Amino acid sequence: MKSENPIINQILASYKRLWSINHATSLMGWDFETYMPRKGTEERGIADSQLRLLYKELLLNKDFVDLVESGKKQQGLTDTDKGIIRVLDRSITRQIKIPKELTEAESLERIRGNMVWRQAREKSDFELYEPHLVKMVEIKKQIAEKIGYKKHPYDALLDTFEEDLTVADLDKVFGVLTPRIQKILKKLLDSGSPFCRKSKLGELKYDISKVDELNREILTLLQYDMERFRMDVSTHPFTQPMSLNDIRITTRYEGADFKRSISSTIHEAGHALYDLQCDQSLSVTPVEGASSLALHESQSRFWENIVGRSKPFVQLISPLLKKKVSATDQATDEELYFYFNTVKPDYIRVDADEVTYNLHIAVRYEIEKKIIGNKLTVSEIPEFWNDRMDQLLGVRPNNDSQGVLQDTHWSSGLFGYFPTYTLGNLISAIIASKMRAELGDYDKTIRNGDFKPIREWLGLKIHRHGSVYAPKVLLKNTFNESYNPEYFVTYIENKYLG
Repeated sequence: MKSENPIINQILASYKRLWSINHATSLMGWDFETYMPRKGTEERGIADSQLRLLYKELLLNKDFVDLVESGKKQQGLTDTDKGIIRVLDRSITRQIKIPKELTEAESLERIRGNMVWRQAREKSDFELYEPHLVKMVEIKKQIAEKIGYKKHPYDALLDTFEEDLTVADLDKVFGVLTPRIQKILKKLLDSGSPFCRKSKLGELKYDISKVDELNREILTLLQYDMERFRMDVSTHPFTQPMSLNDIRITTRYEGADFKRSISSTIHEAGHALYDLQCDQSLSVTPVEGASSLALHESQSRFWENIVGRSKPFVQLISPLLKKKVSATDQATDEELYFYFNTVKPDYIRVDADEVTYNLHIAVRYEIEKKIIGNKLTVSEIPEFWNDRMDQLLGVRPNNDSQGVLQDTHWSSGLFGYFPTYTLGNLISAIIASKMRAELGDYDKTIRNGDFKPIREWLGLKIHRHGSVYAPKVLLKNTFNESYNPEYFVTYIENKYLG
């Protein structure tokens, strides 16, 4: 990218070193989750922490900070120029407030704690991991205090993942969403809805190599450029952009209930599309990639649920399914549709259906708000978790692996991340409503395997902007909306109760 403003060009030239460190740590993070030998943990932790410290030093270098300060005073900046300054100023402001000792401590604990969490989850033993969670929580509390906040310490951590997001915002969202979703769930269960009937397809064993082939055929169907994109396997599916032309995703294979793998693949591919369709002029700048995690999640949930679990998409992939998963050869399209959309209150978030998913996030949001606000101790989390799962979903985990140990996020220090999943669901429904109003009935294009209109619409409205605009600004400018739960509730009611 080249700006008309010489100060912005100087900033971008200096930023290349920072971008390169991010590039390296992204590759290391992907490797850690996929192919790194377990005994490489300690050395990787040292390398990761030192690179993060180097990033901090370069970001806070006086000459670079002075350049950004000079950029803030420039007149006649374009929206992209302003976005570059906004993103860097936010990062500098936060990093100035966080001592390097805390940065190093968090990085080391992220690597060490994650490995212990993996062992604890395998053994379903929270006490094994508890000391590491205590340490990480203390680090995050210190970081929140250093960053500062107006009303709640959790606000400082929420803002890390979603610019200007606050507890007040989320209390409004969950205050509306949680009770209304509970009512919908109760109606479905009480009525004996076909969506709630157990499908024998979920019990089918499958050939992992065949489902891997199926996933890759679906990616081809969705028109992914395999010269800029690749898929691997990990315990917990994720997306890792290295650059705008090197996006990595992972999926998982468990040998049964094949929809989990397919849905994970489509979900992560949705994330990848955001980066793949970002304007190439933003490459190697502070504004490449998504505006926020919630907007990123809106893309994955839009593709996974609103497209991937729709009737026309199920009809589209039905022949592929029957070719790769032999036990489905007698299944009707209707049976497949209800299988992909089965509603069942259960323990595991990543396997949750559209109706119950946000109740899982509500539990985690309440815990994080209480733990950072000193209203809950680490030792109390498992019981609180189990109680709230029972109250909101009517299920109580039988062990720690089904409950408090199921997610990797806390071991990685990602406090404030979970709520962006729910915000992503809400935005995905806003997108679907606005898209349908502008494109008309796009179900036919899905049924025909033509995803170009949808991809182009998303690229025009969201992807191409990268993070030039703050998330609340982008939502307002593009859709004249905020984190409004009404669209999502309406979507769920129409689909499952209509």
